[in-house]
Amino acid sequence: MKRFIVLFLFYVSTIILNAQGNQLVVESKSKFNFNQTVDSLIKIVERNKWKVIIVHDLQASLMKNGKEILPVKIIEICNPEYSFNVLNKDEFRAFSSMMPCRISVYEKSDGKTYVSRINSELMMEFLKDKECKSMINALNDIEKFVDYVSY
Repeated sequence: MKRFIVLFLFYVSTIILNAQGNQLVVESKSKFNFNQTVDSLIKIVERNKWKVIIVHDLQASLMKNGKEILPVKIIEICNPEYSFNVLNKDEFRAFSSMMPCRISVYEKSDGKTYVSRINSELMMEFLKDKECKSMINALNDIEKFVDYVSY
């Protein structure tokens, strides 16, 4: 019964979110080409005292398995201060499943480069009653990083 209720609530919330035009992931068009976008994001992230944990090259990974796709890189980033503030409190440790933060850079068949990330506005709405200021600050920072490379 509990499982049914959880699935029902998830289904209803999905319908509501879609009806409002909200999406879990937000996409922006980059003003740079693919490599310039990745390089620019890494530079702006590091200039703002964030750390680049790793850059996953999904195109290269899939190529090793005989699959050919357009370029896709996932940049995993972390702000040690924000992370400490989140992970240092039991009530926020569940947010560790969303860490480190990720920014995706990819090329589409139109030849243009795009950047996607979790929908900060949607997440902030969820977090506003949780008093998790570090997560809200992280989401705001990520939006600034993406704005730097986007139209």
